[in-house]
Amino acid sequence: MAIGPRLELRQSQNLVMTPQLRQAIKLLQFTNLEVAAFIEEELERNPLLERDERVDIPPERAALDQRIDERATASGEPVSTDLLVTAGTLPSEQQAPLDTDIGAQFDDGPSDGVFEPGEGNSGDQTLSDWGMSGASSSGNPDGLDGIAQLVAGAPSLRDHLAEQLRLAFTDPGERLIGAHLIALLDGAGRVLVDDAALARALGVPEPRVASVRARMMRFDPVGVFAVDLKSCLAAQLAERNRLDPAMQALLDNLELLGRRELKRLQQVCEVDAEDLAEMIAEIKALDPKPGAGYDSTPMLPIVPDVLMRAAPGGDWLLELNPDTMPRLLVAQAFHAKVLLRAPKEERAFLSEKLASANWLVKSLHQRAQTILKVSSEVMRQQEGFLARGAGHLRPLILRDIAEAVEMHESTVSRVTANKYIATPRGLFELKYFFTTAIAGTAGGESHSAEAIRHRIRGMVAAETVHTILSDDAIVAALRQEGVDIARRTVAKYRDALRIPSSVQRKRDKSLSA
Repeated sequence: MAIGPRLELRQSQNLVMTPQLRQAIKLLQFTNLEVAAFIEEELERNPLLERDERVDIPPERAALDQRIDERATASGEPVSTDLLVTAGTLPSEQQAPLDTDIGAQFDDGPSDGVFEPGEGNSGDQTLSDWGMSGASSSGNPDGLDGIAQLVAGAPSLRDHLAEQLRLAFTDPGERLIGAHLIALLDGAGRVLVDDAALARALGVPEPRVASVRARMMRFDPVGVFAVDLKSCLAAQLAERNRLDPAMQALLDNLELLGRRELKRLQQVCEVDAEDLAEMIAEIKALDPKPGAGYDSTPMLPIVPDVLMRAAPGGDWLLELNPDTMPRLLVAQAFHAKVLLRAPKEERAFLSEKLASANWLVKSLHQRAQTILKVSSEVMRQQEGFLARGAGHLRPLILRDIAEAVEMHESTVSRVTANKYIATPRGLFELKYFFTTAIAGTAGGESHSAEAIRHRIRGMVAAETVHTILSDDAIVAALRQEGVDIARRTVAKYRDALRIPSSVQRKRDKSLSA
């Protein structure tokens, strides 16, 4: 066979993901917070995008507002209060009801502490002319209101301890040791470095470091700067004058308390069962992480993407949450106005931004419709959950929803990831409703894994000290209900629910009894 160069023509097809398609896929899997951040970036980047600030008012509410305005204009008299409370807009100054006490209204005044010129006072009158300082009455020179000042002025744990350090120690060397201890604090309020290592690092005697640490462990909150859990609890008990020999023996054997070996603890502490129960109750009342309450970032509430409510006739209504639904407009008038005067090289830029803005608005609309379509189908198939609770969840996988809404499984997966729905039974992630199936006995109907976990949680919650269920007993009870489940599966679900073993639960019940 001769070897030589030759030309060949081939025709093939391949899928190419354009930047716009990648953007649409990203928007689909973004959370509402990520979408809001992305839109803010686009508003800064694209001059043809603007936020839609219009408020949708129902037709009946708009008609009522118009009637109020017409009555106020025609008569020139204040409108009755009962009519104003049903309106969708705030009344104007001329529409204020007659029973309004203007003198009782709060006026925060100008933030800079200067009276505005007007009738009855000259422009050069200030707060100092009335015997008042320019700052607010709360002593805040920054013009913050009370709540903002409270949040802004909340001291951190290190600031709180540093202030106590300055008051408790006068020796510069001891203050240096204390400052080093404050710098080594972790999130729980402990310093996991022992006194010997600290003494070597600072070049001071170890007894001096131990003395400073012992005094600082009595700071507020009590128990900070401890090297371990035992010393942390001991400091809190000593502050309460409860660190007796029996309690010290209990602290020396915390591992036995963790395993609930109460008989051995009674022997070690030389107390009876009643005294041991009181000692354990005192231990439970202590704070094992005294520094965890400071410097904590406040948790943001989850805002649902989809709202669900009951409709007349037993049906359910689903709608997108307007608070999480971004609304953008393309500035067509601005584009047409600028395009007439723009030179040729700038017209290409404007055309590109116009196409990008139109595509973003279209992608956001498509995202909203896809979320609503998928969530509606999910809740339609889980109608038993809405009617009777988590015990009636049915097995559901992505393929079932994908076939019902005629979408790809990957699209359904992106839609349900990090999306939440507010149902009459609470707030849930859409992924919560997708559970694997567990076969039923004798070829019966399969059961949802989440429903089985809910049933196990209920069975354990109903236990008493004399009716503790082992894993085998739970398996037998579930099989009587038609669930074909293995013992290792029950143990796996129990661990996932953070339910201890039957032996541990029996010890806990005996202790509480």
